[in-house]
Amino acid sequence: MSPMLGVFATLLLCSLGSGLPLSAKTPLISLDYNWRNVTCSTCKVFFTALDISLQVESNMDLVASVAVKVCETMHLEEPSVCKQVIQLFKQDVIMAWVFSVLRPSEICGLLLGSDCGHWDIGVEWNITLPPVPKPPVQPPVAPATGSPISRVLFLTDIHWDHDYSPGGPITCKEPLCCRKHQSGGHGSAGFWGEYSKCDLPLHTIESLLSHVARSGPYDRVYWTGDIPAHNIWEQTRAEQLNTLGTVTGLIKKYLGPVPVYPAVGNHESAPVNSFPPPSVHGNLSSSWLYQAMAQEWKEWLSPEALDTLSTTGFYTVKIGSGLRLVSLNMNYCSTDNFWLLINFTDPAGQLQWLVNVLQEAENNHEKVHIIGHIPPGLCLKSWSWNYYRIINR
Repeated sequence: MSPMLGVFATLLLCSLGSGLPLSAKTPLISLDYNWRNVTCSTCKVFFTALDISLQVESNMDLVASVAVKVCETMHLEEPSVCKQVIQLFKQDVIMAWVFSVLRPSEICGLLLGSDCGHWDIGVEWNITLPPVPKPPVQPPVAPATGSPISRVLFLTDIHWDHDYSPGGPITCKEPLCCRKHQSGGHGSAGFWGEYSKCDLPLHTIESLLSHVARSGPYDRVYWTGDIPAHNIWEQTRAEQLNTLGTVTGLIKKYLGPVPVYPAVGNHESAPVNSFPPPSVHGNLSSSWLYQAMAQEWKEWLSPEALDTLSTTGFYTVKIGSGLRLVSLNMNYCSTDNFWLLINFTDPAGQLQWLVNVLQEAENNHEKVHIIGHIPPGLCLKSWSWNYYRIINR
C-alpha cells in the first residue's frame, strides 16, 4: 500500500471512532502517528461501520472533512498536502471499498498485516493452462561468431517534475522536494537533478534522450512507465495527460523512427495507483488514460495492440521474425491498487489472455519478451503464483 493511501486509511480510521477529534480518552493510534499502529480491533470496528454508513454517498464529504482535520492536528503531512490528498483520493478509495467483496477482517489484514486477518482472498484461484504437453527444454546455445546483434534501449521511471527548481531545498516537509515555492528546507538542488527526495527537470530528460540518441542506433526501445512525478497529492488527470504527451513527444523527437514499446506504470493515473478493472465504468474507469495512451503511441503499435491497450492497458505485438513482445499492465497485480479490493481474481482476465498469447506463440515457434512496470515477485501472492505457473509451463 502506498504511504498516501495508508495516511488516508489512517485518517478514516481515526475519524469514525466517535465522529469527534481524538483525545486522550480515545487512543486509537500511538503517538508515533504511524498508520500501522492502528489497533486491529479498531480497524475491524471501523470497516464494519464503514461498510454500512458509506452506502450513502453524502457520507464521503463528512468523513473526508474530519480526516483533513485529523491529518492537520496530528501533523501527518503539511496542511496543504492533507487537504489535497484526501480530496483527490476520497471518491476512489471509498467507492472501491463500497464495491469490495472483502470482509472487515480481510481488509484489516491488508492494511495491518496477516496477524490481524487473512486478506489475500484470491490465494486459491487458478488460471487454466492449455492441455498441451510442455515442449522439451532446449539448453541455450551461444550464437555463432559474427551473428547479428540486436541493440535494445531500456527506459523507465522518468518521473518528470514540472516544478523542479534548481536551487530549491533538497530536504523539505512535503513528500517531494527540490521544487518551486518551497520554504523551510535545507540544501540547494543542482541544475540537472538531485539524489534526494526529488524528481527530474525536463531539461535533464531531454539531455538524456539526446545523449542516448547519439549512442545508437537501436533496434527498439522498451519503456516501462512511471512518467509523472511523485507529487501525488496535487495531480490531476489533465496534468497526467500533459506529462504523457510531452515525454512521448520528446522520445519521438530524439529517437525518431525507432519503435518504442511502452508499459503502464503505477504513477500514470490520478490518483496514483488507481486502476479499476474494466468492469468499472463511467468517470471512475481508466478509459481516459488508456485511450490517451493508445492515441499517443499509435505510431509504434499495431491496430490489434492498440485495441487491447485502449481498454485494459496491456497488449501484444510481433516485433521481429520469430519474436513477440507482451506488455503487461502490472497494476492489476499491485498491492497498492486499492481497486483490487473489488476482485482479486485475474483482474481484466490478463493472465488468461497471457496464456492464450503464449500458446499461440509456441504454436508459431515464436520467442516472447515480457515487459511490465512492477516485478512479478512484488505482486499479490495469488497473482504471482499463477504467473509463475504460466512461465514455468
